[in-house]
This record gives sequence, C-alpha cells and structure tokens, in this order.
Amino acid sequence: MTQQAFVKRREKFWNEFEDAARGGRKNLKAMASWFPQGYRELTQDLNTAMAHGFDPSITERLNSLVQEGNQILYTQRSWSAKAFANFVLRVFPCAVRSQWKTLAVSLLLFYGLGVFFIVLCTRYPHLVYQFIGARWVSDLEYMYNPASDHFLRPRAVSTDADMFGFYIYNNISIAFRTFAGGLLAGIGSLFILCLNAVFLGVATAHIINVGYGETFFPFVIGHASFELTAIVLSAQAGLLLGYRFFIPRGLSRTASLKAAGKIALPIIAGSALMLVLAAAVEAFWSSRHEIPAAVRYATGTLGWVLVTFYFIFAGRNKENQQENKAR
Repeated sequence: MTQQAFVKRREKFWNEFEDAARGGRKNLKAMASWFPQGYRELTQDLNTAMAHGFDPSITERLNSLVQEGNQILYTQRSWSAKAFANFVLRVFPCAVRSQWKTLAVSLLLFYGLGVFFIVLCTRYPHLVYQFIGARWVSDLEYMYNPASDHFLRPRAVSTDADMFGFYIYNNISIAFRTFAGGLLAGIGSLFILCLNAVFLGVATAHIINVGYGETFFPFVIGHASFELTAIVLSAQAGLLLGYRFFIPRGLSRTASLKAAGKIALPIIAGSALMLVLAAAVEAFWSSRHEIPAAVRYATGTLGWVLVTFYFIFAGRNKENQQENKAR
C-alpha cells in the first residue's frame, strides 16, 4: 500500500472523526453511536501508518486524533444530575436485585443472628458481659440513660454538624471493611457482617434489660433502615467477589473477579450513599430528643417501607424493557 493511496482513501474519514471530536458536545452527541467504531478504525489506521513507515506528519495527526478519541471515550465524565438520578433510580437497585442469592445470604445472616442474640441475651442477661465486655456495657448505659445530660439538653447545630462528619466516617469505614473482606474469598465479609450482627443484637438486648428502650428505640429507628441495609449491601458486594472467585463460570479467576467487580461497584457506591443519608438523619433528626417518640417511630417506620419498596420496584420498567429486547 502506497502512502498516497492510503491518504486518499482514508482522509475523508479522518476529517469526519476530527469534526466529531472537536465539534463540541452537541455535535459529538449526534454521532455518539458512530464514534466508538470510528475510534477503532482510526486506531487501525494509525497502526497501518506506523507499520508502513509513512510520513511522520500523517502518524502525528492520527496519533493526536487517537488520543482525543481516547479522552472522549474513556476519561471519567463530570458529574451530572441526570447520571446521578439514573444511578439512584435504576443502576443501584437493579444491581442489588440481580445478585439476589448473595443478598439473601447477607440478610439471613445479619438479621437472623441479630434476632437470635437479642432473644438469647434478654433471657440470659449475664451473657452480655461475655460477648461485649464491661467497658462497652458502661458506654451503652451512658449513651442511652434517659437521665444523662446529653438527653436532657438539646444539642447545638454546630454539634450536629460535627456528629454528622463523625457518623459518615464511622459508617463508611464499617461498610468498606465489610466489602473489602470479600477479597479474602468472601470470608472476611461474612466474618465482619456476623460480628456486627452479634454486637447489635447483644447491645439491643442489654438496653432492653436495663430499661432504656424509651431512649434507644426512638433514636435508632430513624436511621436504622438506611444504615443497616447499607451494611448488608456492603456484605453482599463482598460476598459477590468471593462467590465469583470460587465459581468463575467458565472464566479465569481474574476475569471472573473483574466481571463481579463491575456489579459490586454500583452496590458499594449505592451503600455509601445510603450511609451518608443515614449519617444525616442520625445527626440532625434522630438526636432531637425533644421530638415526640410517636413522631420518630412513624418516620422510622416510613423509612423502612420506602427502602423496601425502593429495592423491590425501582428500575423494574427498564429491566423489563431490556429483557424484551434481549428476546
């Protein structure tokens, strides 16, 4: 192939690609379906030019266009309200539902163990000290004692803001550790999830035993639906990695983990958003002890209903459309 024939045959295409890449967002959007294939053709043209040792001006132009195309296709897009809404309303709940087996395991372990230890330590109160120790027991009693200063005195807005930052750090660190445990073939996620379930169950039982439920339950119910669900989802994402490590479904283990990661990433990202929401509710709503308990119970119950309906129904129309197209 001569250089002249090559340029004559392909230059029109290069000009079209250049117009698409440099013509602004509107022009690029109009050619969105064509652009990826065009990028692949341009890469082939660059390889051809380099292989045949064509004039450096040609290879430099093609290399510049390839770099621009790479930036457009693979550089992370800036945040947009539409992309965020699509993630919240479709991507996140659909990813959670698509992995219902790991979700079921996480739910059964977390709530099953939690309820079991509530019943066990309510019936046998002395076991509380065996599981969480005297120091934790003392801290719990101080935190939820209705006669303590922090329950009798309303908190300042600045204090709420400080606690919001603390809750975010605490919640997300727990979720990240739970998810990261999945890298240990899923065992780490199971261990941390069970550890949290045992602690919450034992702590709840002790609060019931000492009669501080009137301060504990109105406080936790407001944010519990978001926080506890997010912890379960973090474990689900970790278990997915472990599951695909042991069952690669015909792929290499590396390829299987990469495929699992594409599904686990939106799950852990969505759980992080839920934990931020939980931290906001905990800091600015749950701590308002002057609000009647009946109001806080009602809003907390509404939160559980909304979370349940969200994960059952959100994004189902898009799912059905995609399934129909696949058929």
